[in-house]
Amino acid sequence: MTKFVFVTGGVVSSLGKGIAAASLAAILESRGLKVTLLKLDPYINVDPGTMSPFQHGEVFVTEDGAETDLDLGHYERFVSAKMRKSNNFTTGQIYESVIRKERRGEYLGKTVQVIPHITNEIQNFIERGAKASHDGKADIAICEIGGTVGDIESLPFLEAARQMSVRMPKASCAFVHLTLVPYIKSAGELKTKPTQHSVQKLREIGIMPSVLLCRADRPIPDDEKAKISLFSNVREESVISVWDVDTIYKIPEMLQAQGLDQIICDELQIDAKPADLSMWKKLVFEMENPQSEVTIGMVGKYVDLTESYKSLIEALRHAGIHNHTRVNIEYIDSENLEQGGLERLYDLDAILVPGGFGKRGTEGKIKAIQYARENRIPYLGICLGMQLAVIEFARHVAHIEGANSTEFDIDNPHPVVALITEWADREGRIEKRGTDSDLGGTMRLGSQSCPVRSGTMAYEIYGPEVNERHRHRYEVNNIYAPRLEKAGMIISARTPTEDLPEMMELPKSMHPWFFGVQFHPEFTSTPRDGHPLFLAFIRASLERHNSKTAVAA
Repeated sequence: MTKFVFVTGGVVSSLGKGIAAASLAAILESRGLKVTLLKLDPYINVDPGTMSPFQHGEVFVTEDGAETDLDLGHYERFVSAKMRKSNNFTTGQIYESVIRKERRGEYLGKTVQVIPHITNEIQNFIERGAKASHDGKADIAICEIGGTVGDIESLPFLEAARQMSVRMPKASCAFVHLTLVPYIKSAGELKTKPTQHSVQKLREIGIMPSVLLCRADRPIPDDEKAKISLFSNVREESVISVWDVDTIYKIPEMLQAQGLDQIICDELQIDAKPADLSMWKKLVFEMENPQSEVTIGMVGKYVDLTESYKSLIEALRHAGIHNHTRVNIEYIDSENLEQGGLERLYDLDAILVPGGFGKRGTEGKIKAIQYARENRIPYLGICLGMQLAVIEFARHVAHIEGANSTEFDIDNPHPVVALITEWADREGRIEKRGTDSDLGGTMRLGSQSCPVRSGTMAYEIYGPEVNERHRHRYEVNNIYAPRLEKAGMIISARTPTEDLPEMMELPKSMHPWFFGVQFHPEFTSTPRDGHPLFLAFIRASLERHNSKTAVAA
């Protein structure tokens, strides 16, 4: 039977519950256990798909097409299990499910209440999510409860977890509580009182934490850990110090060195082999001992909030690790490029334009793409970055004047990117408009495989088939494909059923490395193996860096 570890947070948000949960999972998996993870989000939105990146950060997409919390990306990077729709659910989904049952009469006319109906539904979702991986035979499911203890919206989730711990057999559940131990500079002290109050709040609910993970900007001394233990009624060896480090991939070793994995195994009465963290140690060594370094310019409109590009940033780092290279990322606001400022691009080893939605900043991105193409700088466009590369090529190489996307200009004369229902140019073809306004239900989502055209750079990278995850509405307009291909663009992959362009590139005679993909390869990159597309991108960046260095010498 699957056993459960509930990870809760206290004092403040953004302490890193997702990283802590994923790191614990990585240690337990290194001991030969089958581990899966769930994220329980207290907000009422059905999913984060329509939420602002400034509020929520990145939307992670699973293989089965679910738009989920960004922490699921961390889960997939730290463990071998693939996340699915059932690994992330929200208050909105819980209430939606309960209301549907009530409308169908499944509650037999009873008054529907938070307890027991909402809490029972949460437990059902938890148990269903635990069965989504490892053929339903996971040894441990780590359940991260969003928010902080004391938030009114997270109370039903905490109550459901408490009920599970009482209902299930002994040694079936453990609780890990992550708190803040702030350093007060003027006093020169670490303060434990916030942690004491947070644990007190948790105990009021009826939950006794098995472990405290104490976040601080420095290691917590033993005397402070003893104080926390005394006032929180948690064994001293179960007070774990989690201090700031320069890479998240050091966290598994930090936690394992303090015995967290053994504490959880003892709590759940699980006998497992010793942890083997050699892979994580090797990754950290490669990060700290690079043989080269490159600078990638990431041109976007959310660059002030890098959480919006979390998976992408990690994918570049993974590729750097496997190329023995430190990857420096320079974040460039595309709106600034619209007013000029192209000098920000001069010394870059490569340029990347990530996915995104909306018109703001798009002309600045197109300027960056044009600069990369004309100056033979390695370029990678992801999702919107591919669409804008097509628009730039259409305007300046294929000479399709006014080419644009209907996302930015519904009446543009040449919609080289559009919804499929809008595919038409303005030369007499019948034009159809889409009317679906449900922003949460009009996208191509999840994994889709398609054949790769032989003799292309895409074939060198992926082989005969590509299978990646999607999150977009607009497509490159096939009506314009012949004109683009005649001008030199190569469409190196198309979907097998709809024949939609999936990858585009420029031949080596036009550019050494210019590549665009309609999907999001960053979602499948892991530190263990890297990703073939990002590995190739960093290699191309290295070649340019080395050639610049040779010329300078």
